[in-house]
Amino acid sequence: MRTSLGALTVRGRSFLAAGLTAVVCAVVLGQSALASAGVLVAVLPLASLVLVLATRHRLALVRGVEPQQVVAGESARIHLTLTNQGRVPRATLLLDDHLPYVLGARPRMVVGAVGTSWRRHLTYPVRSDVRGRYETGPLTVRVTDLFGMVELGRTFRSTAPLTVTPRVVPLPAIALAGGSGGAGDDRPRASAVGSAEDVTVRDYRRGDDLRRVHWRSSARTGELMVRREEQPWQSQATVLLDNRALAHAGQGLSSSLEPAVALAASVCTHLAGRGYAVRLVTADGQVAATTAREGAAQQSAPLLHALAVVGLSPRTDLRGVAPDPAQPGVSIAVLGRLGRADEPVLARSARQSSGALAVVLDVGRWAASQQRQDGSLPPRPVGPGPGAPFADTTPAALAPLGWRAVAMRPDDAPADVWRRLGAARAVQVGARG
Repeated sequence: MRTSLGALTVRGRSFLAAGLTAVVCAVVLGQSALASAGVLVAVLPLASLVLVLATRHRLALVRGVEPQQVVAGESARIHLTLTNQGRVPRATLLLDDHLPYVLGARPRMVVGAVGTSWRRHLTYPVRSDVRGRYETGPLTVRVTDLFGMVELGRTFRSTAPLTVTPRVVPLPAIALAGGSGGAGDDRPRASAVGSAEDVTVRDYRRGDDLRRVHWRSSARTGELMVRREEQPWQSQATVLLDNRALAHAGQGLSSSLEPAVALAASVCTHLAGRGYAVRLVTADGQVAATTAREGAAQQSAPLLHALAVVGLSPRTDLRGVAPDPAQPGVSIAVLGRLGRADEPVLARSARQSSGALAVVLDVGRWAASQQRQDGSLPPRPVGPGPGAPFADTTPAALAPLGWRAVAMRPDDAPADVWRRLGAARAVQVGARG
């Protein structure tokens, strides 16, 4: 009974308390008319409670998000389809959908005239300026009577994901040194001898015609090799995003990580649209890869999905980033502060790529901007050591490592930075393998 009375709203409890008080006063004062009125007032919420508890609601919910992936600043729509197959008199539903605060205010809706074999489709927009992957839902449904005396609640477990990707801006076409490499299994086989015959053969696969076996190469390598009839070539690129917490400054949208992610997203989309097979790498290792066909910019969707959830990494160096020898294309890095332990990694990446380009964020300017906004003290400098950041990481510091680099400041547009990167003079330092 206590659980049932808990379904009474404030109005229902007020009516019940007023009715019981009137009955007590009528008994004390000997007023029968007041007692009748008190009984009527007290019975009304109890009758509503019995009526709501006696009804049988069989509600079902189908939830959807369209589209499931949007760019930051764009809107998506949440679709809710509610059905009822139970025997129920006319009732009113109060809907309360749970949303992350970045998607906007929590929607509350009132649906009336719910009866048997009832169906209702509801939709509302959501929007976020912050990239990420968010869960929409669950939905809480509360059933009330006509007088608002009783309220019963139920929460559905179903949720739907919504991915908000970084904003992408068009980038101008610039000259990228090299960037061509074999695609997939049809990539030319490397040989220490360097014979022209070795670049026209590949490993034998089950089902290959034995008439295509190249016996001279098979005898030299000790494995069956077959002639390759066609050799599709595809430009390849590796985009390195430095997402270490040590390499960036600021918080939230004011962090230097956000423009770095936005620039990496624009670069990935630009390269995929130009026919590059793009490989995205962060300080934690490989995040996503896509095989792009020429002119197919939609191939960058997996990369944008991965960039939507990239956060700050606790790593203190880039030694976990291993170059892919099978993809010796152009390397493009978006870097923050660098440590001395990062120099060998960057030098090795430059040697194993056909062209190395980098954008170095002026993190100190982001840190100064953040301090002006919140009035905080400047961060405590990190002492020297293998993982300590440079006091001032400049494009000139990457030139001896074989990188063509430019700086990016808080007020720089990605298209301008990309244009300056294309106009920068290539610096070739060190022997190439």
